[in-house]
Amino acid sequence: MPHPVAVGANRPVVIASYLLMGLGLLGILLSHLLVGLLCACVGFLFTRWFTRLTVQWAHRRLPPRARARVESIIKAVAILLVVLGPLALLALGVSQAREYVVEAPQQYRGLLDYIARTILELRQKLPPELAASLPAAADDVQRMVANYLRNEAGTLALAGRAWLNAVLHGYVGLIVGGLAAVALPPLHRRPLAAALHQRITTFGLAFKQIVAAQFWIASFNTALTATFLLLVLPLWDTRLPYTPVLITFTFVAGLVPIVGNLLCNVVLTLVGLSVSPVTAAACLVFLILIHKAEYVINAKVVGKRTHMAVWELLSVMFVAETVFGPAGLVAAPLFYAYLKKELEAAKLV
Repeated sequence: MPHPVAVGANRPVVIASYLLMGLGLLGILLSHLLVGLLCACVGFLFTRWFTRLTVQWAHRRLPPRARARVESIIKAVAILLVVLGPLALLALGVSQAREYVVEAPQQYRGLLDYIARTILELRQKLPPELAASLPAAADDVQRMVANYLRNEAGTLALAGRAWLNAVLHGYVGLIVGGLAAVALPPLHRRPLAAALHQRITTFGLAFKQIVAAQFWIASFNTALTATFLLLVLPLWDTRLPYTPVLITFTFVAGLVPIVGNLLCNVVLTLVGLSVSPVTAAACLVFLILIHKAEYVINAKVVGKRTHMAVWELLSVMFVAETVFGPAGLVAAPLFYAYLKKELEAAKLV
């Protein structure tokens, strides 16, 4: 679709659409609605993908007279999946978590004992001045945790409420995105509506490219990490604790560009240090090798799809995190990719 500026559209209308889009994105950040926006994009893309795939399948196998009716049914099924899918996953998670809730006290005690053993080993390896500041037993660790929870009770309550709001916003965003994906487009759009539609279409394209690129990078990183933890380390009779959790964390954190990978590296190295310094060194060497490979993947995948260099992405993420906090860190790659697409479409960069 040609860019409005390129086809001689009314320039004030186009400028107004840019301003409205920019104010809208800024308002989403300031109103803490980023999760809802991202989930709306996910719901839209999933519904469009599911509808397009099933409609193509139906058109190849059904007579022309039945296609319109079947297409309406497919759209209704897609909306039901978007609405009921998260609820089904939540119900499944609650049912599967029952066993963990029952065994939580034993798991908590085992975790405390593991932490105490790790700290005891560190006390023996660190200088006496540093070792004196560490707790000496599991009871000391438990008292530290209890004191922290008591002191931070108000903050934790606010954090819990923020998480609940984020979940609700995300669920509503999924529904909004799904409904927008199956809505019939108007026969004619007036100039401002057409310009805003172009802005939203460009934003959706940027989101799709960012998610696809980062998904492949996270998958690559997770595959290498799983190979290292499950195959390479056992060859030397070494195993890291909580390996499944580390692999899952590697994938989830890897969806956040660059910073997520750095966080994975820190966690993996610290867990390796809890086993032995040699294991920590092996983890560090492995992560350095992964980073070298990730530079190639970043250059080929993210750079090709979004036309963003690593230094650009890092600079934007650090500035956005400083101004808007963690939400800015998450939004920076997407918003910058959208901005760059608009500037390229207008032939300004």
